[in-house]
Order: sequence, then structure tokens, then C-alpha cells
Amino acid sequence: MADNKSGETSLLQLIALNDSCSYEPSFFDPLYRLYLPNDARPHGFLGPDVITHESPRRVEVLDSSNGTNVSEACNKALAKVVVACQEKDLFSLKGEEYEEFAIVGVEYPARLFRYAAPLFGIVSQSAHLTVYSRTSSGMKIWVPRRSPTISTYPNKLDTTVAGGISAKDTPFETIVREADEEASLDGDLVRRGIPSQGEGEVGGLVKPDMVRVYDMEVAEDVVPKPHDDEVKEFYLMTPDEVKKALLRKEFKTNSAAVMIDFFIRHGIIRADSERDYPEMNMRLHRTLPFATAPRL
Repeated sequence: MADNKSGETSLLQLIALNDSCSYEPSFFDPLYRLYLPNDARPHGFLGPDVITHESPRRVEVLDSSNGTNVSEACNKALAKVVVACQEKDLFSLKGEEYEEFAIVGVEYPARLFRYAAPLFGIVSQSAHLTVYSRTSSGMKIWVPRRSPTISTYPNKLDTTVAGGISAKDTPFETIVREADEEASLDGDLVRRGIPSQGEGEVGGLVKPDMVRVYDMEVAEDVVPKPHDDEVKEFYLMTPDEVKKALLRKEFKTNSAAVMIDFFIRHGIIRADSERDYPEMNMRLHRTLPFATAPRL
């Protein structure tokens, strides 16, 4: 990373808040690898505060069904640990019971409540949509301000639309649903407006996360409006205004990374004008050190 002698926040530093895991292999030495039934690849990492035995540094989820129903056995085993932690008030495992997501990279359906993913170091998935218009004065981006009463990142700026990907939804269907719930955007408009190539990933490790990113250009008369209690209001901002807000740390942490990725893909941030461009690209799209897709 280039030195920041001015002391001000840089775009690369904002990315580093998401990509906070060390790239040194020794970082993983004190962690315990999580293995799911019938798979030799790790699907998560647990910290030493979660596990009491010293060695081996691995945790295996056993198939209590002896092959008759691996999915159910895996889901019950993980849920049992979560309930035990909740009963002892450990690790602040609280969240919405309906937010069950599919564990990525597993060859059979395996699910876990989203709020419990950090306990096992399992990858969470979310989808983000950036909505923008091309006006006579240039590109403008719709940016919401989160509600002051929301439990996480209150009053922070955010991606136009975002949400966790539940086990029953695809990333695209998540965007369609959240666009209606958060921004009053019609489902047909969203389905027509998002190009299939507008998908990518942003990854981290300490709380591993895969973010599917989408863009949608809309006409100037399309105006997002709050529909639920998660969004306070929407602003129509120029890229320069968004960048200044980013550098003031006004954005939710992972939404800042999504917005920087949007800037790169749309040529707002370029290699000839951003000294950290190569490292920014690399750290926005790092490879996660465990299974993120079924075996070939």
C-alpha cells in the first residue's frame, strides 16, 4: 500500500476495512478448520475462543444419518451448536430466525441462520444493486441513508439496494425483492434493467463474505422511495459527491467497497489517475481460502 502522508482516508484503506485478513499463511495457524460431511475441503474457520481442544486444529461435522440424509444431519448438527451458545449467552448470536441461507460450496443442501455464520467462519452471501442515471450534467447515483433506528450501521450511507441471500432465493431474485421492499422499485423494471453480466464478487475473511454486485441504469424520472423502515431517504449524488462521502467514512463498510468497485468498472477510477489501482482491484476480488463452489 502506498504511504498516505496526508493522514486522510484513502479508497484503498476503505477496501482494507473489508479485506482485513492477513495474506500471510501463518495467520491461519491458530484457527480451526471446519469440515462438513463427505468433503475434504474446509468450509469455515473457527477462532480459538470457540474451540477448547488444542489439537488437532480441525472440527468435523459428523453425518449422524450414516448417509441416509446428509443434509438434515449437517443442518441439525450446526443448529445444535448455535442453540447451545444462545442458551449460555455466548458470542451474541442474535438475529432474524427466517434469515436462513445456503452454505456455499457444499454438494448437498446445507443451511444456517445468517447471524450464526461468523461463529463457524462460514461464508455469508449478499447482493447489492447500484442504481444510476445519465443526466445532461453527467452520471448520478441513487444513494440511500439507512434509518437511525436500524440495528446495524444506523444513519450510514449505503448501496441503492442490498440484502442477504436466503436459501430459497438466487442473488438476482434477492435484488428484485429488496428493490421493492427498500426502494419501491417495480420488479418488472428491475428484471428488464439489470444486464446479466452485472455480477461479481467482493470477498473478505475475518467475517467471510461474498457480495454479488449488480448495476441498473434508469431514466431520470425513476425515483427510488423508502418502502420499509430500513431506509430514511434517498439522495441523487454525483460520483464526486459519492467519493467525498466515501473518504469521510459516511458509507456502511461493505457498501463502500461495492461503490469503489462500481467506480472501477465504470471508468470513474482509472489506472492513470489512481496510484493504488492494481492493489485495489486485487483486494476487492481476493480468493477465499475455502470451498466456495461444489467440487468439479
